[in-house]
Amino acid sequence: MDATLGEMTIETNLKQFLLVLSISLSVATLPRIFSWFRQIPYTLLLVIVGLGLAFVDVRLVNLSPELILSIFLPPLLFEAAWNLKWSELKQEFLPICLYAVLGVMIAIAGIALGLNQLGGVPLTTALLIGASLSATDPVSVIALFRDLGVGSRLSILVEGESLFNDGMAVVAFSFLVALPMGTADLSIQSALIEFVRVVGIGIAVASLIGFGISYLTQRFDLPLVEQSLTLVSAYGTYLIIEDFGGSGVIGVVTMGLILGNFGSRIGMNPRTRIIVSEFWEFLAFFVNSIVFLLIGDQIRFNILGQNLTIIAITLIVMIVTRALAIYGLSALSNRFSESKVPLKEQSVLLWGGLRGSVSIALALSVPAILPDREEIIATVFGVVLFTLLVQGLTIKPLLEWLNLLGNQPLQQQFSEALARLAALRRVLQHLVQTADRPVIEPEFYRYQQTLIQGEIGRLEEEIKTLQDEHPDLRAFAAEQFRLELLTIEADTYAELVRAGQLNRELAPFLQQDFSEEG
Repeated sequence: MDATLGEMTIETNLKQFLLVLSISLSVATLPRIFSWFRQIPYTLLLVIVGLGLAFVDVRLVNLSPELILSIFLPPLLFEAAWNLKWSELKQEFLPICLYAVLGVMIAIAGIALGLNQLGGVPLTTALLIGASLSATDPVSVIALFRDLGVGSRLSILVEGESLFNDGMAVVAFSFLVALPMGTADLSIQSALIEFVRVVGIGIAVASLIGFGISYLTQRFDLPLVEQSLTLVSAYGTYLIIEDFGGSGVIGVVTMGLILGNFGSRIGMNPRTRIIVSEFWEFLAFFVNSIVFLLIGDQIRFNILGQNLTIIAITLIVMIVTRALAIYGLSALSNRFSESKVPLKEQSVLLWGGLRGSVSIALALSVPAILPDREEIIATVFGVVLFTLLVQGLTIKPLLEWLNLLGNQPLQQQFSEALARLAALRRVLQHLVQTADRPVIEPEFYRYQQTLIQGEIGRLEEEIKTLQDEHPDLRAFAAEQFRLELLTIEADTYAELVRAGQLNRELAPFLQQDFSEEG
């Protein structure tokens, strides 16, 4: 009987999973069929479709905190950290730390105080709402930044803040959820000790595992094994650290940074790095497709209607509190850091602070015995929905108004022309080297050579025209070439480390040389 029930449960869950995936992939094709949908970021389109399903009361899968925190969150955190360059993160480390640490504290205190004073919400309940909404989720914003060609520095600030404040929010929530249960020690000293313990365990265990895997992968060159190791490390690190009483979120972020910036350099060849990066890009797309569809599908419109007043107060207080945090902490950062955050970028950080899956997971993890649990969940869902739809859909007009849009389509066209030119020159070189093959007619060689030379001439003219019409492309081309040289240099050091000729990977000499020249 138990075996039969287990098989039926597995079959039912598999059908639900395939249904969710089918709907998500169908939504992904909409922008290709109807051009109007290209104006909406893919993740927000999923939320809208999920809302439509919720409106007709079609419930796909019930979201749970365990599903989000243990299944969905580790790969999303790891993928973002893997792609975050430490050299760029280091330059913005002070503002990111201020936003992620003090910003979370300001958000929790501001939202809790506002709800308590303006909405009459009990302080313990207001603190849980504040903790749930202190974590930002920039997936939609970052995707939009990439499409529109927004500067990488702004993307680093947004993504860096989110990576670190997710862990801060989870740690803060874990402490605050004990308040209404009467099991928390309210002293500041005990809170600080607990914070250091939880974060310290996360960083220490993740560092040990991350550097261990990095040195292990030096011993072999098996792309699929190394790819699998990154997947196991993402989930394994989270589960191990949680069992030790630390922050699994902080641990996964630390692991991703170590493997992406150190392990992939000393233990993986360039081909393997590409394979692993593409795998994580796919996995992040896969998970986000499910998460954002289910966020929309979980909405209960009748419950939202009953809590509109509290939701409205929370929204106003949250936006005001974030404005105070962003502008105030940016001013503090600009005073002590060489990397200044301009006012325009501060405004984008303010409006781009969307809330998402982490906020929902924390709200759903409120113990069922608390009398205000449903109010907390409804408030958080309402605020998340507003930030995703209203703020998410208006971030592009804000970027246009602030004149922060880049020329990504033009740069893409220029890069593709350069890539085709390089490829055809290599083809022409190969053609010349093999011109004496006896089985190929000389006339065929001459015909192919004429075709390729004609296309090379056309591409050279196209590149010259683009450079003349858009002088900024010269600086873009120089930067791309600089990155190409740095990659070759770093890959050479990594090969020498794997061969045992160096005991550590050297810092790129060219980067220092270029910096001094600039």
